[in-house]
Amino acid sequence: MSLRVINEDRVEPGEGFGTHGHSEFEIFSYIVDGELEHRDSLGNLEIMKRGEVQMTSTGTGVRHSEYNRNPSKEVHLLQIWAKPYQSRLPVKYYNRVFTDEEKTNKLVKIVAPVEDEDVIDEREAKGPIPIHSKVRVFASILNPSKEETHTPQPDAKFTLIHNIMRSGYRQPADKPIEGGAQFRVTNDKESHTLQEGDSLYIDGEISGDLKFENVASKDAEFLVFEM
Repeated sequence: MSLRVINEDRVEPGEGFGTHGHSEFEIFSYIVDGELEHRDSLGNLEIMKRGEVQMTSTGTGVRHSEYNRNPSKEVHLLQIWAKPYQSRLPVKYYNRVFTDEEKTNKLVKIVAPVEDEDVIDEREAKGPIPIHSKVRVFASILNPSKEETHTPQPDAKFTLIHNIMRSGYRQPADKPIEGGAQFRVTNDKESHTLQEGDSLYIDGEISGDLKFENVASKDAEFLVFEM
């Protein structure tokens, strides 16, 4: 399976990850809230904010650091790693912006294989970030009582759905966040309700559409990974 890591991180003011190296992975950050400084050995220096998705194709090797320079506000992000299907790729950096308006009550493709016809292989462009892995990622913000459906891609063999913890950090892990977002995922065989921080993994092809229904009083922000 191409997808290797999904970390939902919160970085305190003034904290971060010092300069370190990566190679042979596609690493991208989905900014939920706050600001994250990215600096790397390619000469990139950016302050990423909510709605931004940044991906580094680390290929032959790159060094980078990530810090929260804000003096009073934490940064909340998801960092996701995928294994490319080809080794020794040239190092590349990509950045996209997907606004709340674009994602509200619909699924927006934010990451897709570079071969897909709607992908533009440029540092900054419209549409999904190109990735050298058989992974597609969709993002959505679903309002209370709203529903949406998604037709899985024909080549999807595995699916993972993650409900982002917008309302706070979930501790202990098995205790739902009081008043947090919830949505129901249904296909023609089964139905599951995801609390904030929950992920649903579906092994195998999905027949029919996936239906998402917000069953709480708060917006639900979530990601769908197809592999």
